[in-house]
Amino acid sequence: MIVWGGSFFDGVFHYFNTGGRYNPATDGWTATSTISAPTARDAQTAVWTGSEMIVWGGENDSGLFNTGGKYNPSTNNWTAISTANAPTGRLDQTAVWTGSEMMICGGFDNVVGYCNTGGKYNPGANSWTATSTIGAPAARALHTAVWSGSEMIIWGGTDNISYFNTGGRYSPDTDSWTATSTTNAPVGRWLHAAVWTGSKMIVWGGRDENFIALNTGGKYNPDTDSWIATSITNAPTGREPDTAIWTGNEMIVWGGFGGSYLNSGGRYCAQSGPTPTPTATPRVTPRPRPTPQPRPTPP
Repeated sequence: MIVWGGSFFDGVFHYFNTGGRYNPATDGWTATSTISAPTARDAQTAVWTGSEMIVWGGENDSGLFNTGGKYNPSTNNWTAISTANAPTGRLDQTAVWTGSEMMICGGFDNVVGYCNTGGKYNPGANSWTATSTIGAPAARALHTAVWSGSEMIIWGGTDNISYFNTGGRYSPDTDSWTATSTTNAPVGRWLHAAVWTGSKMIVWGGRDENFIALNTGGKYNPDTDSWIATSITNAPTGREPDTAIWTGNEMIVWGGFGGSYLNSGGRYCAQSGPTPTPTATPRVTPRPRPTPQPRPTPP
């Protein structure tokens, strides 16, 4: 596991261009090099290519970035990525790895505000190609995106006015968008989690338009363009922004904030039926949430 960048707040925001590699076999950490590393930032995205981590975008006190870097853990080296034809600098966008390209979608920039633009980055050619906006979902940030094997599926998010239960499927082969159905879709939300199971996208958690932390979600089948709600029986308490992974037969969610910072989670079985299994218990230590850095935050 490789972590990089971010910030913390102690009355002033501090941004990092440092990180570390964690080896579960040895339970040990190794620091990532800072030589030629991207500028310190948070709200960036990162993808794993199979041999490199690519980070892009984000912000610090000096503004929004359309820069990034490729990190090779084998050599502990950074290589800057091109900005020619790159999307505008932004934060709270999504990124997926297709197997050959990193695709960026949405977010918030200083040009138009909330975006429905994006780009495809080819690390072999070190080049960008813009993605079509014809038929693209409405501009948004704090949404989710998954890669299905042939399409990038984005869903949810906000433009600071609407909290979306809409989304779209983008095909890089045809540079075209197809809207996702809203029939039986989960309630609109932002700061939720999403995973790809191999045949379906599962979205869960997040906050709705009333800032209520949700423990609901849905399974989306792109083949049938249809939704099925996830069970709430034994589901973890509502939260955001939780993390989620797909194990091959279960979605595991953990952590987040839901009135307090949580060290609980759950396992959701999407194949044999909705049978969430709680894990751990919440650490109920109410404390004020840090004031966020200047960025699009719904009132």
